[in-house]
Amino acid sequence: MTNEQQPDPTKEKPDNTKALLRFVERFAMILAESGMDRMPARVFAYILAEDSDRYTAAELAEGLGVSRAAISGATRALVDGGFIDKGREPGSRVDHFMVYDDDVWAAIAQQRTPLLSRYQTVVDEGVDLIGVDTRGGRRLLQTEAYFDFMMEALPKIVDEWHSRKNDLVEEAAQRHRSRLTDV
Repeated sequence: MTNEQQPDPTKEKPDNTKALLRFVERFAMILAESGMDRMPARVFAYILAEDSDRYTAAELAEGLGVSRAAISGATRALVDGGFIDKGREPGSRVDHFMVYDDDVWAAIAQQRTPLLSRYQTVVDEGVDLIGVDTRGGRRLLQTEAYFDFMMEALPKIVDEWHSRKNDLVEEAAQRHRSRLTDV
């Protein structure tokens, strides 16, 4: 890692860029409070909110005012976690990173199903090892029941989201438009 001075991403930028970066920092803070590392949270928030469809590491570094090394680690974590995708144009040696544009949150939820299944399997084994009639066993039974519930509910929630998404997005857009006209 170098000791190079990074530019302040909020200085000498158009107002919309400053607003974007303010949002990125606020949303990244919430993601970090939820357990995501800070730099991947910043990169994810930037990719989610900025207008381009795809980004190189250099574009992300410039947009966030951070080093490419920081972007490298962050994008690796985000790709591994299923938050963003990585691809290349045919014949290119440059990676591009993109959010699952069409339905990012449903895609993330669906990618969690195998993880929930693994949790469920291990907790089920834990109940057998620890015993049903112990305090720890009861807590594990509750955990197992929760994962059973989530495995059953999550596909239904995603299906419901898909059936209502367009209407809900339009309702949200109307709320925001009415706020702008009320000002």
